[in-house]
Amino acid sequence: MKLFNAIRRTTLGVAAVAALTFGAAAQAETLRVGMECTYAPFNFKNADGSLDGYDVDVAKGVAEILGADLEFVCQKWDGMVPALLANKFDLVIASMSITDSRLEKMDFSAPYRISVGRLVGKKSDNMSLFDDTGAPVAANFEGLKIGMGRATTYASWFEAKLPGANVVYYDSSEAMYLDLVNGRTDMIMTNPMKAYLKFLSKDDGAGFEFVSPQIDETDFFGVGVGIGLRKGNEELRERLNTAVLELTKNGSLETYALKYFPFAIHNEGWEG
Repeated sequence: MKLFNAIRRTTLGVAAVAALTFGAAAQAETLRVGMECTYAPFNFKNADGSLDGYDVDVAKGVAEILGADLEFVCQKWDGMVPALLANKFDLVIASMSITDSRLEKMDFSAPYRISVGRLVGKKSDNMSLFDDTGAPVAANFEGLKIGMGRATTYASWFEAKLPGANVVYYDSSEAMYLDLVNGRTDMIMTNPMKAYLKFLSKDDGAGFEFVSPQIDETDFFGVGVGIGLRKGNEELRERLNTAVLELTKNGSLETYALKYFPFAIHNEGWEG
């Protein structure tokens, strides 16, 4: 219900903010944006130290619409929400899913990307890990070691659905993929878009494939990925909603995605 109400407020806010003149933006405000800076292809550093990725493009697109300057702040994932609440930055644009548990602590803009998870394992294993309804079969996970990022939505889903599973948590995706290739884990759970680009489409991923259906339960993955901000700033949230809506309607979100993926990844059905 919290999630429904939050999205409903988002929809109403977009309509209401259309009449605003964005006076704050006219003063060339600076928005501090927190992100990992290590989560390619969503947010990462190039060899010259410059930031790149889908989230970075979204941040720049939003800032352009708002007439704001940007200051990027690199922050480890497990400290992202505490850092936002401690005012170390103003926004989180870091592929963060909108969930009820997060909405208890912070606000979000309308979604700018879908949020799902999927398991990746060896092609030859012929795993039957899920039943016909798409539910995981706990007995079939026995003896398997599953890797995933620490303090992620994937970890929350696994802890709730398969509390007895042998899970290995990682602080970097590089270490997670390396252990999968070297047989130290049997599979990993991660973002399928990232898995495709970073692993399955590369030589190291030639012997691996998706071994689960797309997992998108809204109780864990929410309605998508949004821009996070502290509670109590409704005016800023409404302006962000308007910017996301504009990026959706003018095709910018699709353009950003096609720089990194062979498919669009925004919430095409959302129109405000």
